[in-house]
Amino acid sequence: MFNTFYKKCLNLAAHKSSKYYLAVVSFVESSFFPIPPDVMIIPMVISKKKDFLKIFLIATIFSVLGGLFGYYIGALFLDIGMQIMTFYNYDDKVINLKNNLLNSDGFYAWLGILFLAGFTPLPYKVFTIASGLIGFNILIFILISILSRGMRFFLVSYLSYKFGDMFTRFMEKHGSKWFTIIGISIVMIATMIYLISKFYA
Repeated sequence: MFNTFYKKCLNLAAHKSSKYYLAVVSFVESSFFPIPPDVMIIPMVISKKKDFLKIFLIATIFSVLGGLFGYYIGALFLDIGMQIMTFYNYDDKVINLKNNLLNSDGFYAWLGILFLAGFTPLPYKVFTIASGLIGFNILIFILISILSRGMRFFLVSYLSYKFGDMFTRFMEKHGSKWFTIIGISIVMIATMIYLISKFYA
């Protein structure tokens, strides 16, 4: 099934209405769909280099909107949200999250997790649904989603624009690893800044 969806997304990237389909894929990927928009972004940018900023913006805007949809699935439709999380084998990991957010450390830990979910290969849709399920602050949720999704899709779009097929080969072999390393590094730097500011406050 995964391979079928993957090949379908690649075909849509070559369609004359590819930007429309990118918006759809970016939206649904943030709430339940298994294939990330990167699969479409890379070939689209390579074939339409002058549109790389537009492609990045479409993916980012509709991914954040899809994240909001996922948030409301978790907040208003618990059974559906739990079924999606069960499909991705994350149901056991989110059951006790609300209790962990009762203190400030838990709150900031979830900020880091949510950023990593938006930036790395973690299933972002699971954490958008979980954010609604635990009643996470929606304005902060939107801000973190814009930052994480925007940074990821800008990097993918820009590097595809800059390096073309070379970047495609790199992503196929090392993409997941390096996005994870970069994402963790960003969270670690932000954590250090927070701890230092808290120490001197």
